[in-house]
Amino acid sequence: MLTGVTEGFFCCLLGTPANAVGPLESVESSDGYTFVEVKPGRVLRVKHAGPAADPSPPPPESSPGDKAGLVRCQRRITVYRSGRLLVENLGRAPRADLLQGPSGVGDPPAALEVELAEPPGAEGRATPGGPSGRRRRTRRPKRTIHIDCEKRITSCKGAQADVVLFFIHGVGGSLAIWREQLDFFVRLGYEVVAPDLAGHGASSAPQVAAAYTFYALAEDMRTIFKRYAKKRNVLIGHSYGVSFCTFLAHEYPDLVHKVIMINGGGPTALEPSICSIFNMPTCVLRCLSPCLAWSFLKAGFARQGAKEKQLLKEGNAFNVSSFVLRAMMSGQYWPEGDEVYHAELTVPVLLVHGMHDKFVPVEEDQRMAEILLLAFLKLIDEGSHMVMLECPETVNTLLHEFLLWEPEPPPQALPEPPPAPTKEK
Repeated sequence: MLTGVTEGFFCCLLGTPANAVGPLESVESSDGYTFVEVKPGRVLRVKHAGPAADPSPPPPESSPGDKAGLVRCQRRITVYRSGRLLVENLGRAPRADLLQGPSGVGDPPAALEVELAEPPGAEGRATPGGPSGRRRRTRRPKRTIHIDCEKRITSCKGAQADVVLFFIHGVGGSLAIWREQLDFFVRLGYEVVAPDLAGHGASSAPQVAAAYTFYALAEDMRTIFKRYAKKRNVLIGHSYGVSFCTFLAHEYPDLVHKVIMINGGGPTALEPSICSIFNMPTCVLRCLSPCLAWSFLKAGFARQGAKEKQLLKEGNAFNVSSFVLRAMMSGQYWPEGDEVYHAELTVPVLLVHGMHDKFVPVEEDQRMAEILLLAFLKLIDEGSHMVMLECPETVNTLLHEFLLWEPEPPPQALPEPPPAPTKEK
C-alpha cells in the first residue's frame, strides 16, 4: 500500500498541538460520538449512526438449492523460489456484469505471473535458457496455495439490520473526511461506523512511537470491528486505511461481505522509507509545516482553489501533531501484506481511483485489480487523492451501486428434450 514520502503530506496542519483526550471508558456523547477505550488509556473517538426507525429484518436465509448470489472461488497461487508468483484463476469470476462503463475491468486473465522480489543471491547468476546456452530448468515451487470455496454475495440495502458500513481514514486524516459519505448513507438507512485512528481527530495521542505501528493500529481496528460488526459488514478505506481493511478482510472472511478501496495503491508489503523527510526531528518537521501543507494541497487535490482550502480546514479534518506524523510514517511496516496476501482474498472489492492523484499512480490500482480475485476498478477523471471530498456525489453513487450489486446466477443447463416416440410396425 501507500508508503514513504507520499502519504506523509497529510500533515497539512502539522504545527497543531497533540490531541488531548484522557483515558475514558466507552461512553456515548450527546453529539453522536462514542469514545471507546480499546486498551487502558488508549481511547478512540467513533462515529456510530444508523436509521432512526426500526431497521428492516435481514433477508431470509436462502434454501440449499438457491443459486442467487452464489460464487465459486477457485484459484491456485504458486510462489516459486526464484521470486515469481503465478496466480491461476480456475473458476468463473463475476467481473463483467458490474458497473458497466469505459473505466470498468473486463474478464480476468486465466493466469497472471508477476515478480515478487529479487531473491537473495540471485545477482550474477546465468539465466536458464539465456545466452549461456544452458537448458531451461524446471522451476520448483516454494509453496502452493489452493483456494476452493463458495461465497454468497448479496445486495446490501439500507435499513437492513445485518449490514454495517465501516469507514477507515488514512494518515493525517480523521473521520471528518467521510462527512459526505456518512450523511448520505445514514439518510439511506445504513448503519455506519467511522473511527479516528490513534493520534488523529479526537482520539487519544500517546507520546510513544510504538503506539503508531501498523500492528498497533490494526489491533485498534480489530477491536472496533468486533464491537460493531454484524453478519454482513462492508469495509471502506482510504489510502493507508485500505491496509487495515485488507487486514480485517483477511482475518474475518466470513464477516466481511464487501470491501471498497479508495486510492489505496498496489498490493505490496508495507516498509517505511529510509530516505524520507519524515525521518527528520519533530522540531524540524514543525518548522516545515507550511511548506508541507502547500505541497499536500498541490498533490492531494486536482484543483487548489478556495473550496479545496476550506475542505482542509473544516472539522479539523487534518489535525495531527508532528510527533504523531513522524511515528505513523516510521511505523508503516507490514511485510505480510504482499501480493500473496492480497491474492488470497475472496471478498469482492471495488477500487476507486482519482486520475489526478499524484500520491498513488493509477498503475498501482490496476495492479491491485489484477491480483485480487473479485475486483472492479472505477476511475474518476475529476478527482485526485482526496476524491471523496472533491467528488462526493460521484463517489457516493459508485459506493451505493456496489453495495446493491450481486452477481448474476450461473446459467442453467437446458433440459434435454424427451426421446422421440418409436413408431410401431
